[in-house]
Amino acid sequence: MHFAHTMVRVTDVDKSLHFYCTLLGLVETRRTESEKGRFTLIFLAAPEQAKLAAEHRWPEIELTYNWDPEPQPYGIGRAFGHLAFRVDNIYETCETLQKAGVTINRPPRDGRMAFVRSPDNISIELIQKGDALPLKEPWTSMANDGWW
Repeated sequence: MHFAHTMVRVTDVDKSLHFYCTLLGLVETRRTESEKGRFTLIFLAAPEQAKLAAEHRWPEIELTYNWDPEPQPYGIGRAFGHLAFRVDNIYETCETLQKAGVTINRPPRDGRMAFVRSPDNISIELIQKGDALPLKEPWTSMANDGWW
């Protein structure tokens, strides 16, 4: 047995791809559209893992877009915890996201970990690759904003 993927429901494909691909840097490995089932599945992976993911040898994130919207928006992740990504530089990643209008819910005060939310309210943990970076302002003194 091996871990295959984590599924996240999305309400706007363009906004979600902008967040996951443009801002976080994931790449689309494959896509399935079902006219009969009225849904689109978009699989994403980290660039360094995309080839292995496309060969079904590495886990992916599956974005599920249901063509017919539910009467109410999806709940906060439907009891889903969070996705986590290791990043090369947590400060640069958070700065890029913040400049794009993403709220940093838990700033990387420790140089190691931060939390943000996707357009569909999925909590995303960002983890510094390797050792924590030296403490740096404005992150060190930045307060939490919301919850994660």
